[in-house]
Amino acid sequence: MSFIWPTLLLTLFSVPLLVLLYLQVQGRRRRFAARYGSLGLVHDAIGSGIGFRRHIPATIFLTGITILIFSLARPQATISVPRVGGTVILTFDVSGSMVADDFQPTRMEAAKAAANQFVENQPAAVAIGVVVFSDGGISVQPPTHDRSETLASIARLVPRRGTSLGNGILVALNTIAVDAGDPPILSSGGTSDSETIEPVQEPQGWYPSAAIVLLTDGENNQEPDPAMAADLAADLGVRVYTVGIGSAEGAVIEVEGFNVHTRLDEPMLQYIAQASGGSYYNAGDEEQLRKIYDDLKPKLSVKPEEIEMTSIFAGLGMIVFLIGGLLSLLWFGHVP
Repeated sequence: MSFIWPTLLLTLFSVPLLVLLYLQVQGRRRRFAARYGSLGLVHDAIGSGIGFRRHIPATIFLTGITILIFSLARPQATISVPRVGGTVILTFDVSGSMVADDFQPTRMEAAKAAANQFVENQPAAVAIGVVVFSDGGISVQPPTHDRSETLASIARLVPRRGTSLGNGILVALNTIAVDAGDPPILSSGGTSDSETIEPVQEPQGWYPSAAIVLLTDGENNQEPDPAMAADLAADLGVRVYTVGIGSAEGAVIEVEGFNVHTRLDEPMLQYIAQASGGSYYNAGDEEQLRKIYDDLKPKLSVKPEEIEMTSIFAGLGMIVFLIGGLLSLLWFGHVP
């Protein structure tokens, strides 16, 4: 247990002073009784014959005061809270090959259309973020429940340069970790071509309620190795669902004056999905795309959260006060 205002715990030192004050008052009452003990009125007033019972309400009141003072420091505790929900990171391939027209009008536009349909079919409990990658990866939209922000981010996407599937997965994992309040997996927004994936050295979170939807043609020509990125996702409990954008026959695109043949790399996308516990879908198959909505339904997860306990302790203190007051009224006809 921790405290938001720990310095207020110093007020607990007033409790022993209250005890000393109570003992002093009781001593004064005993001396008064000894001096005027022959008078029956005084004898009755000091509660003779009820023994130790006369101290019980005062002890209960003192306990209530202690609890209320304790609540002033605003105690908080980490509690595992079960909730239905999840986080999905839409990870877009915006490399040059996405301008190919084997999916009409282009692979990029087909990926956007599939993503828009996916966003509109997700329940409100799911937060959706957007990551894009070409030869590097960047987070365009942190996870949010505002669907209009997500759709606007998707609409702004345009094709760029080379392709690094590994960077796309890594930045998506980084976004999930940061959104959960954990240390980032990467030291920066992406990795350079010469860098490779290193194992997580420090204890990292476990994110079974998070998933990555990777929309790409699967062609990879940049480091790091996407297979290693998929293994890291599996280690963190994040499932990667791959959506193949393109055809096996492929298409020819012009890159810097050269004609380049590009096609869908299904084996790579199937491996990434299988290694991380996700599934592969082909964007050209409407039935497969509909299945992804069922596979990504919100799940019940237990997430540690720091909850302030002030109201609980304050309520407990008031209940203790009420008990003390009721006992005092029942036994003595008045409240101390």
